[in-house]
This record gives sequence, structure tokens and C-alpha cells, in this order.
Amino acid sequence: MASRKEEKERLRKERLEAEKRAQSSQRQRLMVGYVLAGVIGVVVLAGIIFVVLNSSGSDDTGGSANVSTRYGTLDDDMKIDNREGTAPPPVKNGDLQGAANVADCDLQLNLKSAGSTHFSDLNKVVKYATEPPTSGDHYASAENGSGALADGAYLNTPNWNRAVHALEHGRIQIQYSSDLPEEDQLALKGVFDEDRPGVDLFPNDDMPYAVAAAAWTNLVGCKTFEGAKTLDVIRAFRDSFRGQGPEQIPYLPY
Repeated sequence: MASRKEEKERLRKERLEAEKRAQSSQRQRLMVGYVLAGVIGVVVLAGIIFVVLNSSGSDDTGGSANVSTRYGTLDDDMKIDNREGTAPPPVKNGDLQGAANVADCDLQLNLKSAGSTHFSDLNKVVKYATEPPTSGDHYASAENGSGALADGAYLNTPNWNRAVHALEHGRIQIQYSSDLPEEDQLALKGVFDEDRPGVDLFPNDDMPYAVAAAAWTNLVGCKTFEGAKTLDVIRAFRDSFRGQGPEQIPYLPY
């Protein structure tokens, strides 16, 4: 029979073992809690980053992948063209003059500047030397991009005072008659989609062309849309004159 001393020692050991098991169990629960807290923290942080990035994208693009307001202004009445364009075929003729001849387009290069004076009345009516405009006095302000039209694709014609200012910033403006069939409009939208920065796309029913592209003091206009031939002209014009305005304002991916 165990002595009183041995019995006390046995009970002490049992108590210590029980305490160890309890401590081990508590540590396991704490570790699980820490892991769960870490996972939740990562999920919350990812959510915050997602919201921030999407918010910044909206601020930069005016709420659309088809417009960038980094260096330009988007008026409330402008309707963004969010249609999915038709991917253009490979370029067959990258020579601007040659492509214009093949597509029977009117190419006007190195036109005399009709002015570049800035004024503060957004609604001032200016008589331009060409249609569509390629230069002229225009609106300027402390707005984003000095009040120039934001890079983008639109479903309506912009204020010309903003549009001409965008030309001065080196932008290319692809324009089409609203009578152009939807299929052809989407072909032009596809050209915009393939290389958006520094390009505007919008309808213009005042010009004598079915399709045109304007840059500062340069213009190409096509009476008819000849599919891939016309697209070659527009792409060659874009690549020749984008970023060539008298005011070098950056055009960035968006």
C-alpha cells in the first residue's frame, strides 16, 4: 500500500500533467485563432486594394475603359462609346500617301495654321479653315488637361473648342458620319480599341466625308468607306501624326 507521501506525489504529477494538457490545448486554440485572423485580414486587405484600384481606374478614365481623363476634360453631356469594336485586319499598306491613293481619300498635309490663341468662353463660335477642323483659336482653362477634350471614344460630337485644343496637344481624331452603317462604325471602333492613347473617336455630320482623321494642321478625308483600305489610311495617319501637336502633352495607356 502506497504511503501518504507517495500518494501526494502521484496526485501532484497528475495535476501537473492536467495543467500541461490544458495549456497545450489553449495554445492550439490561440494558434487557430491567429491563423483565422490572418486569413480574414488578408481577405479584408485584398478587398480594400480591389476597391481602391477600381476607384482610381474610374477617376482616371471617367468610369469607362474607353475614356481617359488624365490629360483632358469629360463634359457631362458626352456619351461614351462602349461598343465592342471589330478587330481590324492586318495592315496591308502602311504608307500614308499610298494607302490614301488606293482608298481614294483626300490627304491634306502641312496646312497653314488657322491660329492657336486660347480664350475662356467655352461656347464661343469659331470659324475653322477646314472641316473637320485641324487648327484654330480654342478654349482653355484650369480644368484637367487645360480644358482639352479627354482621350476617348464618344457617341456624340464634342464641343469643338475642346476638340481643337486636344489636336494642339497632339491628339488624333477619327471621325465618321452618323449615317455610316453600324458595321463600319464598329470597324473604326476596332481601330480605336487596338491603340487608344492619344486618339479620339466620334461622329461628325458637318464634314463632307464618310470617314476622316484630323491632326494639328493635317487631315485625311474619305468620301466612302472601303473597308480594310480605309482602315489602312486611318491607321497610317494615326501613326504618322499622333503626338506631333505644338503642345507636347503625354498620352498614356489606359
